[in-house]
Amino acid sequence: PKDRSRMVSKLQKYTLYETNTKFIVIASNARETLFRKMEIDIAPVNKEKLGIAVDPMVYTRSDIMDVLADLEENSESLGVFEKRVTALGIIGFIRFSDCYYMSVITKRSTVALLGGHYIYHIDATELIPIASSSTYRKPDRNSEEARYLLTLQNLDLSKTFYFSYTYDITNTLQCNIIREKERALDPLSSINYSQSRSEMYIWNHSLMKPAFDAMMDNVFDWCIPVLHGFIDQAKISVLGRSVYLTLIARRSHYFAGARFLKRGVNCQGNVANEVESEQIVSDQITTSFHSPTTGFYNNSRYTSYVQHRGSIPLYWTQDVGNMSPKPPIHLNRIDPFFAAAALHFDNMFKRYGLPILVLNLIKKKEKMARESVLGQELEQCISYLNQFLPKEKKIEHTAWDMSRASKSRDSDVIGFLDTYACDAIKKTGLFHNGKDLKGMSIQTGVVRTNCIDCLDRTNAAQFIIGKRVLGAQLQALGITDTSYLDYDCDAVNLLTEMYHDHGDTIALQYGGSHLVNTMETYRKINQWTSHSRDMIESIRRFYSNSFVDSQRQDAINLFLGNYVFRHGQPMLWDLATDYYLHNDFFGITRVPRRSYRYWWTEANLKSIRETINKFEEEFLDEYDTSYIGNSEAELSLRKYTRLPTAPYPGFFDNFWNENYRARALTSLSNVFAYNINSTLRYIQSPDLFDISPFQTRK
Repeated sequence: PKDRSRMVSKLQKYTLYETNTKFIVIASNARETLFRKMEIDIAPVNKEKLGIAVDPMVYTRSDIMDVLADLEENSESLGVFEKRVTALGIIGFIRFSDCYYMSVITKRSTVALLGGHYIYHIDATELIPIASSSTYRKPDRNSEEARYLLTLQNLDLSKTFYFSYTYDITNTLQCNIIREKERALDPLSSINYSQSRSEMYIWNHSLMKPAFDAMMDNVFDWCIPVLHGFIDQAKISVLGRSVYLTLIARRSHYFAGARFLKRGVNCQGNVANEVESEQIVSDQITTSFHSPTTGFYNNSRYTSYVQHRGSIPLYWTQDVGNMSPKPPIHLNRIDPFFAAAALHFDNMFKRYGLPILVLNLIKKKEKMARESVLGQELEQCISYLNQFLPKEKKIEHTAWDMSRASKSRDSDVIGFLDTYACDAIKKTGLFHNGKDLKGMSIQTGVVRTNCIDCLDRTNAAQFIIGKRVLGAQLQALGITDTSYLDYDCDAVNLLTEMYHDHGDTIALQYGGSHLVNTMETYRKINQWTSHSRDMIESIRRFYSNSFVDSQRQDAINLFLGNYVFRHGQPMLWDLATDYYLHNDFFGITRVPRRSYRYWWTEANLKSIRETINKFEEEFLDEYDTSYIGNSEAELSLRKYTRLPTAPYPGFFDNFWNENYRARALTSLSNVFAYNINSTLRYIQSPDLFDISPFQTRK
């Protein structure tokens, strides 16, 4: 018999019923064939703790109909039994000064499809008070509770928040595939599902905390991790063959906030405006990540490349009190040992491996020193940290004044960045899935790009690197013979549009306006149009930074749990600054002080490729020695013969029913694959002889 608990672990529909004493949540899988039940106390004994009970039983449709019928029959003794809401996901639970609230997703739209797994954008949410509808009263407009609710509304969850039921969008494709392959080789060494998520990109992690505190051991079965950033997918049509291009930006919730209110680094080594951007190119001959010939997670038609952006990892701020569009920069803490920057780069070693390539685009020469002060301090910081690292593991720092170069007639902005991109790809490589762990191409290291805001110049540089990477990915998949793509071909025009949306979204989240300088500015095309647009966006950014950012920052601090209401403590709006909400100098979450010389973690300097090879060899050696009595020749043959990798016990991938929804009524105009953006729309004339997306249109 099939294991129902495995098949129902991906809950996708939640119906909330209310009785006098509790909320009952009935959740089902995508096909609504299997169901689970959760109960939430409306009036718990301890008001500060959420009362949750999860029924471990998995119900069939007939079973759950019997349960609901019994509840309806007993409605007289229960006092009330009514349906409150039907939701598409539970974001989590939050409490201010009174009762708990449950945040749920009520509307969604499809934005991408990876390996048969849909990724959704949140279009609408609802905040439901966990209280009896007959006794609950809306808070008085002048009460503390009402003000907290109003503050939370300044963070709009229906804009640029994403989730997936069956794909881990908090980790990169490389991380997800390697993790699953290692589990398949050695299931006993694998970590559990909740630990495998990347917590720094789960924006609703604080809202899940009440569920964790209620001793729920399967929180991620019920609460969906939510990502803040940008996700887009488009199709490159190559003579009828579809190549899917996906761009995912993950914004860290550590040290998150608005532009002038969050600068530099905090004492935990987390930087402001930290975003991880991943570019995935897949030739979906087969939909899933699995291969019918080589086995589990061995589909070789997937490639990816990761870039990183983040504020300069120094203690610096800007005072917005004088209403200047370019406030002066202050290095308000001088640390001769650069302890916070050391924590930041050590964490990057852990996440991305080696080498770390720092591309610093801030100004070098100014009439009044602003950005150049930070540039000199960053160079000193990296020089100090590098002197203790082994020669082959040093941080590679490139400082280039992109703003000055773009205004000079003699400098070629595109040419310099194109050359840098080629060298960077050679050093880091890119991820290309293979038939086993050894057969994969791995990205080791990352390009960390920054300017002063990590918005306009940074996005242009990341696009040029992404353009070079796209050529390398298409060549790796055997679609093109060369890695070079012309800037005016359809494929690059599509990529330009995606990176423009990517930059606009990140700029809106951090700076309050769209990009001020776009690729048109740096390529010096449509100069009059782009110049007027840049001026308008500059004014919008100035207005947002001056009048709106403080409200957004309060909402972010409240949603992320940086501020938690406690009786006798100052209210959020009474705090003069949120500095101590993001910098822990009192030892609650403070990282132990490290050596000023040996500032890194030794395990983080190990090569990802060496670690993978060692893992596979140790597993194969252990596997071979279990066959006692076999000859050495037979053992050697078995060791190097690659059989299709089988899934590990407990694994269940329901991508078929996720992608091809049986018994679902739909229309062609609503199908995601039909509406996806494509290079076909760039073809001006149906009589055009060369319809290749790699042919220049200039």
